[in-house]
Amino acid sequence: MKFSLFVHMERYHANQTHAELFDELEQLVRIAEAGGMETAWIGEHHGMEFTIAPNPFINIAYLASKTSRIRLGTGTVIAPFWHPLRLAGEAALTDLATKGRLDLGIARGAYSFEYERMMPGLDAWTAGQRMREMVPLLRKLWSGDLAHQGEFWSFPKSTVVPKPVSGDMPLWLAARDPNSHAFAVENGCNVQVTPLASGDAEVESLMDRFQAACALHPQIPSPQIMLLLHTYVADSEEDAQQAARELSRFYCYFGAWFKNQRPIDNGFIQQLTEEEMAESSQYAPETIRNNLVVGSAGTVIDRLKRYEAMGYDQYSFWIDSLMPFERKKASLERFIRDVMPAFS
Repeated sequence: MKFSLFVHMERYHANQTHAELFDELEQLVRIAEAGGMETAWIGEHHGMEFTIAPNPFINIAYLASKTSRIRLGTGTVIAPFWHPLRLAGEAALTDLATKGRLDLGIARGAYSFEYERMMPGLDAWTAGQRMREMVPLLRKLWSGDLAHQGEFWSFPKSTVVPKPVSGDMPLWLAARDPNSHAFAVENGCNVQVTPLASGDAEVESLMDRFQAACALHPQIPSPQIMLLLHTYVADSEEDAQQAARELSRFYCYFGAWFKNQRPIDNGFIQQLTEEEMAESSQYAPETIRNNLVVGSAGTVIDRLKRYEAMGYDQYSFWIDSLMPFERKKASLERFIRDVMPAFS
């Protein structure tokens, strides 16, 4: 099982500049590369201090100049916000900037907050349909001319310039339901899954859905599947308890953004009170610690060995947590030093 880093700039309050956050992002990716991680993933989000990533291709092109080996991936771009020609072209140019190290991850998006601002009237179903129309077009545009008449996009004979370094690149789709797993397999795409904070029953269920999709298409080589989970390697029991409290707060804010019912001012969502966070029992610290990968290096190794045995090809260390940078950095360094060697 290979390992990767899933990372964004994020602000809980305005006591840190974006320039400082950008520097910290670079530091974490450099640590991941030096430690032998396979990929660093950065997604796309708009208008949110909670997850600062308006165009991951910019971050990736910058990071390509600061690294030499680690692959750099979009985890993920939001398909309905892009025209196929633009996405295919910008991805190819970014692949050129990375010297062929780009992995292109694509999703339909999740936040209604973003749908309202980027494409008013868009819903999750239509976003998914737009993604399904777009994905098969990308490789066709990288290989030559294509004319397209579709439900959402139409264009005369066109191609994109430049082309990817190798003429192609790894494609990844964020998948949850059985149909999205099947679509990924049918279209030769690798799969990214996250149970969020639902626990290991969901981790296993996601693998079952993936394997069922592969079984439906035995003539197609099985793609890779990546598991994305919040992870914290603690240096003591007290440290683990603190991490569980911090990740509990993160998920309470994630839930508030997802519900899209709370006032937002200059990119910050109205702060949650301790009482409001306590009401989110599904994100209580003890539940978070049980459902996420939080604990000593030995505890983390045991948990990840189970995921490896299930068949996961890649495990992505989700570091976004609203924690102070030094705590993120220390946990990542312990993961590289004390956990990854068990999987060599």
